Amino acid sequence: MAFPTDNAAGAGEDRRTEEGNLTIPNIKLHRLPHLKDYLPDLQTHPNPLDNNPFFHPVSEFYITPSDVILRHILHDLSDIPSPGPHPAYHRAGPRKLVYFDPADVRAAIVTCGGLCPGMNTVIRELVVGLWELYGVREIFGIRAGYRGFYSGQPVPLNPKMVHGWHKMGGTVLETSRGGFHLDKIVNAIQDRGFNQIYIVGGDGTMRGMVEIFNEIKRRGLNIAVAGIPKTVDNDVGIIDRSFGFQTAVEMAQQAINAAHTEAESAVNGIGLVKLMGRSTGHIALHATLSSRDVDCCLIPENDFYLEGENGLFDFLGKRLKENGHAVVVVAEGAGQDIIPKTDHGSHVQEKDESGNPVFSDVGGWLKSELKRWWDRDHPGELFTVKYIDPTYMIRAVPANATDNMYCTLLAHSAIHGAMGGYTGFVCGPINGNYGYIPVDEVARAKNVVNTRDHKWAWVRSITNQPDFQST
Repeated sequence: MAFPTDNAAGAGEDRRTEEGNLTIPNIKLHRLPHLKDYLPDLQTHPNPLDNNPFFHPVSEFYITPSDVILRHILHDLSDIPSPGPHPAYHRAGPRKLVYFDPADVRAAIVTCGGLCPGMNTVIRELVVGLWELYGVREIFGIRAGYRGFYSGQPVPLNPKMVHGWHKMGGTVLETSRGGFHLDKIVNAIQDRGFNQIYIVGGDGTMRGMVEIFNEIKRRGLNIAVAGIPKTVDNDVGIIDRSFGFQTAVEMAQQAINAAHTEAESAVNGIGLVKLMGRSTGHIALHATLSSRDVDCCLIPENDFYLEGENGLFDFLGKRLKENGHAVVVVAEGAGQDIIPKTDHGSHVQEKDESGNPVFSDVGGWLKSELKRWWDRDHPGELFTVKYIDPTYMIRAVPANATDNMYCTLLAHSAIHGAMGGYTGFVCGPINGNYGYIPVDEVARAKNVVNTRDHKWAWVRSITNQPDFQST
């Protein structure tokens, strides 16, 4: 199907044919920024993939402007006409014509924010993809995040140098939080002659990318800016998932298994595991579903309380009486509203260099509260809490096989988009198909756990935990 590029289509006709087929009306294609928006005289070039010995392009090989992905693919056939508009995004992939001569490309790659499994894989695949797919020879790494644009020398990269990087955790280019000075960054990009910028980072990094893209556009520079979303918490909206998330869930199993063993081996033992998840509980949720050994899962999206009927203490007391042990998984952003404030004011008002709230240690607080509760209500009885915080172990590991393959597809999607002249975009899977999303939308969107859907109901059915709604 072909769709208009910037507005809704087909709102008035009959939605259903005599054969019972459904026509989805009112599809709105989100406009994707392009260098020709402000540089209309840019020249095009044949795609080098035409002559790449590893590819045999046919008519369907190249993506056209009318190839789109619907954001929402579930529809109620009884609801005719189907309400809209239905948002859609451009598909990612190679274009028939490119807007950069590979011989003139100077690409820069930067990683920002916290560590995440797969960062080195993304860097490697950007380098190898630019080099092998398009013949780009000037590729540079920017050290230590955004500040590296203006505070250090770029590092020349080539496929031989990055060959084994996907087997290592962390980021060889190093990373940091903060250091965002817009004029210094764009001046450095301009002075060094970079014309393709690949930015790997989370929501704070994406907000910075919006400003970089807008400033480059304001200056009228022929520079494509592409983003690859990175957040181990999986809290970036619109896309299906973030790279490193599946590795994080897999690694979380080891911590949960250890907590379960410790709890099961003690009299009235509780294994307490704190997992990453500042504003969303996706890792805790999926780790709970994967483990089957978790008795209670606490996430930021679902408030909980300690005392009283159906409170956490009441539930754990019953579970210890029944089974003799229990395992609790808590996301780092859970329970922040009930942790006592310090003498210096509200802890959530403190910010780190990326502008994120600095949270109290919910795991350490919960461990203390559990011991206080048991000593008060069960004096003289044996009780053990084993607290495990695997945060930095999980962040620092290499990506697993699934995430490694995912990182490759993200990197190649970003390269195809930048070579095709698109800019100010983020790439990622939408309903299983890779697409390009305007970065300002990604910077605003959040992916929170819906505690009213079947997945959270599945968690509660496994753990038998209360809903923590006060009566």
